[in-house]
Amino acid sequence: MKYGEKGFTLLETVIAIALIAVATGSAGAAIFQVFRGTERNNDYITAVRQVHNAGYWISRDTQMAQSVTTEPDFLTLSWTEDATGDPIYHSVTYSFEDLTDGIGKLKRSHVSSAGADEETLVAQYIYYDPNDVDDTSKASYEQPVLTVQLTTIFEEARETREYRITHRASLY
Repeated sequence: MKYGEKGFTLLETVIAIALIAVATGSAGAAIFQVFRGTERNNDYITAVRQVHNAGYWISRDTQMAQSVTTEPDFLTLSWTEDATGDPIYHSVTYSFEDLTDGIGKLKRSHVSSAGADEETLVAQYIYYDPNDVDDTSKASYEQPVLTVQLTTIFEEARETREYRITHRASLY
């Protein structure tokens, strides 16, 4: 614009609109990436939490176990508690439920001779497909070490962890 003239030329107006359009487009793309990345991170965190929770419960029970069986359900652990003189027998079975396309829930069933019969949902989105020997959740026992591989799949996120657990020495 020249001195003394009022308003903007057509060229100045077009350039200003183009710059605003580029800035708005860039800001929109950045916002989209933040939301998309946040969703992916939330899915990943969900998958990690589920596999971690399952590993915690299995590790906790295995450390007390005196007997370990890896089939037919998924995992069965047994131990005897003899703190009061009268032995209390415990058995914990981990099994998969509600499998759809190999993804389901990992349940823990605890039965004891003292009457404690309980069922706990340990984790969701656990992947179990016996035909997929590399990626599926699985357990194997070679005394004294239980090796458990757990895989979770949630939306686009997948997490696999392997736990090697040795039971504690018996206190009784």
